[in-house]
Amino acid sequence: MLKMYSITCFLFLFVTGSISAQQINLKGKVVDLEESRPLEFANIALLSVQDSSVVTGGMTDLDGAFDFDAASGNYIFRVGFIGYEEYFEKIDLGDRNHVNFGVIKLQPDSQNLDEVVVEGVTSMFESDIDKRTYNVENSIVSQGQTAAQLLSTLPSIQVDDEGGITMRGSGNILIYINGRPSNLSGDDTESILAQFPANSIQSVELITNPSSRYDATGVGGIINIVLKKNEKLGFNGQVDASIGTREKYQAGVNLNYGTGKANYYMSYNYQNRRQIEKGEGTRTTDIEGFSPTLSQVQDGYELEKTHLLRAGVDYSISPKGMLGLYFQGNFDDEIEYADINQENLSLTGTLDSSFVRQNEEFSKSKNYEGGINYTLNLDSLGQRLYTSLSYAYDDRGQEEFYEQMFLTSEGASDPTKRLTQTNDRPRESNLVVFQMDYEKPFESGAKIESGLKGTFGNWMWGQTFAQGDQFTDFEPIEVDSLTDTFDFMENVYAGYFTYRNKKGDFGYQLGMRAEYTETLGETVRNQESYPNDYFNLFPSMFLSYTLGTENELTANYTRRISRPRMWDLAPIYRVRDQYNLSIGNPALQPEYTDSYEFGYMKGWERYLLNATVYHRYSTNVETRITRITDDNVAIQSRENADTRSATGFELVNQVQVTNNFDATLTGNFFYSKVNGENIEGGFSNENFSWTLSFLGNWLIPKWFNVQFQGNYRGPIVLPQGQIEPQWTLNVGMRKDVLKGNGTISLNVSDVFNTRNFRITTEDPRFTQFRKFQRETRIGTLSFTYRFGGFKEKQGERGSRREGGDDMGDDF
Repeated sequence: MLKMYSITCFLFLFVTGSISAQQINLKGKVVDLEESRPLEFANIALLSVQDSSVVTGGMTDLDGAFDFDAASGNYIFRVGFIGYEEYFEKIDLGDRNHVNFGVIKLQPDSQNLDEVVVEGVTSMFESDIDKRTYNVENSIVSQGQTAAQLLSTLPSIQVDDEGGITMRGSGNILIYINGRPSNLSGDDTESILAQFPANSIQSVELITNPSSRYDATGVGGIINIVLKKNEKLGFNGQVDASIGTREKYQAGVNLNYGTGKANYYMSYNYQNRRQIEKGEGTRTTDIEGFSPTLSQVQDGYELEKTHLLRAGVDYSISPKGMLGLYFQGNFDDEIEYADINQENLSLTGTLDSSFVRQNEEFSKSKNYEGGINYTLNLDSLGQRLYTSLSYAYDDRGQEEFYEQMFLTSEGASDPTKRLTQTNDRPRESNLVVFQMDYEKPFESGAKIESGLKGTFGNWMWGQTFAQGDQFTDFEPIEVDSLTDTFDFMENVYAGYFTYRNKKGDFGYQLGMRAEYTETLGETVRNQESYPNDYFNLFPSMFLSYTLGTENELTANYTRRISRPRMWDLAPIYRVRDQYNLSIGNPALQPEYTDSYEFGYMKGWERYLLNATVYHRYSTNVETRITRITDDNVAIQSRENADTRSATGFELVNQVQVTNNFDATLTGNFFYSKVNGENIEGGFSNENFSWTLSFLGNWLIPKWFNVQFQGNYRGPIVLPQGQIEPQWTLNVGMRKDVLKGNGTISLNVSDVFNTRNFRITTEDPRFTQFRKFQRETRIGTLSFTYRFGGFKEKQGERGSRREGGDDMGDDF
C-alpha cells in the first residue's frame, strides 16, 4: 500500500500531458433502400461548409457500419456508394461525446447505375496522435488463417517463421488482446497468436511510439488485437467457415442481442490445422576431435486444434454508468512430429557418421480469463471514470519423446550409442490486472488523463528430463542437471498523468508515467533466488502543427522499457538435440529505449501521404548469443549488449489509382547498429536494411473484389550475424451473395513459397547457417453469412436517414 500511495502522490506532483480539440465519436449504418442489405466500403465524409473540401471521414465495414472520430464543429455530412444517390446533411456536432446517425438508406441511381463516382480518398486506416488502427475485418488475404498470419499482412509488421515479430525492423513488441496483456504460455509470441483465428479479430492497433497512458513495456511498440464484439440492436450475428489445402479447417459464430439497456454477445471459434515444417542447417568448426562440418535436415508436421469461447454483457445501470462483464476460454491440443537427420562430414565432404533422431511432442493447454469493468460518464463534456479488474489462469502440459540412433560412415547402426529421452514440461501462470483511468475535457479544448494500474503475474515453468541407454535397458532415467522448476513473480505498480491542448494550429500532449517493478525468480531444485526490484520514470511528448486541411506536422518523444520474459530468465537447459541446447539467463536486466519521431501527413483528393523519420537508442539491449563448447555443442542464451541504435524513414502512400482500384504502399528504410563489446568475445555489428509492403484492392463491378498483398523484409542485424531477408505475395478474391448477407472468399498465401526464416551466425569458433520453414503456401476457401440487425421499414423512396440523433436540417 505504501508503494501505491507513493506512486499516486508522484502522479500529481508531475503534471504533464497532451491535448487536442475535443474528439466526438460518430457511428451509424448504411444500407440499400430497397433490399436493406448492408453496403460495405461506402464512403463517409465530413465536408467543410466553406468550400466542401474533405475534412475527415471513414468507410463502412462488411456489415455496413461506420465508426470514426471527428473534432466538434459545423460540417456537411456526406454518404456515397458506387451506383447510388449520395446523401447530404448539414450537421452541428457541438459539444456532445457521441453521435449516432442511425440507419442511412441509399437510393439506387436508376439513371446511371453503371457509372462509378468516387470523390476523395478515405484512408484504410485511422490515425490518432499516438496510434494507427487497421480495420482487418475486410482483409481477404487473411481469411481462414491465424492471428499471426494476419499480422504479417499489415504494413510496418513482419512475422518470421519462428514466431518473432518486428515492427519497423525492431523486436521486443508488446502484444495486447483487447487492451490487456495475455498470459497464454508459450516459448514465443507465435504460440499465443496461433490460438486466435483471424476471423475472430475486428481491428489491430499499431502503437509505434506509445504515450505515457500506455504500459511502458515493449521498446518496439505495442500491437493491440481487438476481438469482434457486435453492438447492434436486436438479435444478429455472423457465422463463418473455411477449408484450406492439406487439412486446415476453421469455423466460428458470433452472436449478439442488443436492447435499450444491455448488449449481450457470445462467440465461438474452432480451428483444426495440419502444418508441414521443414528445416536445414550447416555448422562448421575447427574444434579438435570432431568432424569440421555438421549438416542437419529436419522434416515434420504439426497438428493443432483450438477452441476459443467468449461471452459477455455491457449493461447500462444508469444514464451515466455502464457495467461490463466478460469471460474467455481458450483451449489448445497440439501434436508435433519431426524426423532429424544429422551428418558429420569430413573436410572433403564425405560422411564420417550420422544420427537419426525422431521427436514427438504432445501438449494440451487451457486458458481462462474473466473481468469486470465500469464506466461512469460524469458530465456531457466527456468527463469520465473507467475502472477494470481482470484475472487470467493458464495451464499447459507438454510431453516430449525422443528416439535417437547412431550410424557409422558405412550406414551401419551402433546400438551402444542409441538413446531414448523424455521431457515433461508443465507450465502454469496467473495474471491479475487492475486499472483505473480518469479523463477530464475542458470547454477550451484541453484535456487531462490520469490513472493507476497494477499488473500482478506469477509463472511456474518446470522440466523433468530423462535419458535411457544400453546400461538402463533404454529405460529413461531422470537427469538431475537438466531437471528443475523455475518460479517467477513480476508485479508492476504504475501511474500516469497526461495533459493535452491545442492553441490555434499547434497541439501538444505531455505525459509522465511512473512504474515500480518487483521481480523474483526462484529455482525449486537448486533453491537459487534472483530478486530484482527497480523504479523508473517514462516521460512522453507529442507535438502537432496543422498546416491546412489534411495537412499536418507531428513530432514525439517517449522512453520505454523491455522486461525480460520468464523463459529468457529460467536457468534450465532446453534440449533441441544432442548438438543444440538453449538456456535462460536469470541475470538479464531490463532494456531501455528512447524513441524520437517526426512525421508529416498530407491528403489530396485521391492520394494520402504519411511520412515518418524516427530514431531509437537502446541500452542494456537483450540479444541472443550462441556459444559452442569443446564438446561441439551449441548453447544459445540471452545477454545484455551495451547499446543498439536504429534510424529510419517510413513512408505510407495510399492512392486511389482509378475509380475501381486503390493501393497502399509502405516503405521503411533504416540503419541499425548493435554494440556488444561488453559481452565476452566482443560482438558488434551494423547494417542498412529496408522493408516494403504493398496492399491493392481491385473492384470488378457486379463481380467480385480482388486483393493483392506482398511484402519484403531486408536483413536484421544481430551481434553475431543477421536474420536473412525474406519476401512473400498473397492473393485473394471475395464476392457477396444472398443479397449481400453472404460472402465467399478465396485466397492463396505465399504464392511463390518464398517465406522462410534464415539466420546466419558468425563466431571466432564457428560459422552456422540455419533455415526453417513452416507451410505457408496455402489455399483457403471461406464463407461468411450475416443475419439479423436493425428492424427497418421500407416503402419510401430517396436516400434518407432513419433513427439516430437529431442534428440540423437536410442539405
